[in-house]
Amino acid sequence: MSDPVRLGGMALGNGVLVHGPNAWAAAIRTRDGELKVVARRKRLRAAGVRNPLLRGPARIAEALALLPLVKTALPEAELPMSRPGVVGSMIASSALLRGVRRSGLRPVARELTAAALSIAPAVLALRGGELAAYHGAEHISIGTYEHGEDRPREHERCGSHLVGPMLITTAAGNVLAERAPEQLRPAARAAGAVGAVAASVELFGWMNRHPGHPVARALAWPGHELQHRLGTRDPSPEQLEVADAALTACLELET
Repeated sequence: MSDPVRLGGMALGNGVLVHGPNAWAAAIRTRDGELKVVARRKRLRAAGVRNPLLRGPARIAEALALLPLVKTALPEAELPMSRPGVVGSMIASSALLRGVRRSGLRPVARELTAAALSIAPAVLALRGGELAAYHGAEHISIGTYEHGEDRPREHERCGSHLVGPMLITTAAGNVLAERAPEQLRPAARAAGAVGAVAASVELFGWMNRHPGHPVARALAWPGHELQHRLGTRDPSPEQLEVADAALTACLELET
């Protein structure tokens, strides 16, 4: 039996997106109960990027680039960050971030607080509607395929596990950027942001290869708690059917 295809996924407000190295598929349940599925081959492929400084940003850019393609192919798809409440949270979070930047907190405390505030919109998105249930369905479907047995709604490669590494690397990058000459700080912050993404993805890969290591467990803890307590719910059979349809359609193009 061949090794399973390495898959990623994303919950939608009314469905699931599944993507592999070369293809993606999205399935949704419309308001009238119809199951719609679309699958396409990828134009942007990050799987071939080997440079440690580039592959993390490339993988995230690849995943984000799929969202407009999904919306074009399935206009009824509800993207996770498009709800008015989430947009309002993004605006409020931005205002709070500016306040934190001007505060008298010590640099490390200030940057850790700012990094934590930056994930607030994503947390709010997970709490609304059916997104958390479809997130659980995505994990069950992909995990069951990968392991060849029934799996729970949490997944060891969920993007929520990036929270711990991102908090640390983003704070470190911003603290270092503050030490640059004032005229160079915007460029230093931009470089720090890219470096934080790259370092976080590399740490994430290391965590998956060494799940029993105490450092790996500590880094994974914030994301695991977010995934377990807020990010996922047990899906209904109908929601799991949607996730399985996306998985099947993606694998048909990958094999």
